[in-house]
Amino acid sequence: MSVFIHIDILADALPFELAEQIVSLCPVEIFALQGQKLQVQEEREDECTLCDLCLNAAPAGALEIRKLYKDEKLVSRGTHE
Repeated sequence: MSVFIHIDILADALPFELAEQIVSLCPVEIFALQGQKLQVQEEREDECTLCDLCLNAAPAGALEIRKLYKDEKLVSRGTHE
């Protein structure tokens, strides 16, 4: 269970090709593919560096990163459809 960061994914909003891209973009390997869906490796969530690479790549609203220590939420803002 995460202490600092929690990531939510709206998997249906991410086509497989984009999910693959997000997995490869993450510098700390937080994301993985399960079948054709993007998922978070929960044991790695707190490794998130808040680099914004996934948030920029994902369609608007498809990813949310919650900072559990600060009551702040970051939401993807990419333009992919």
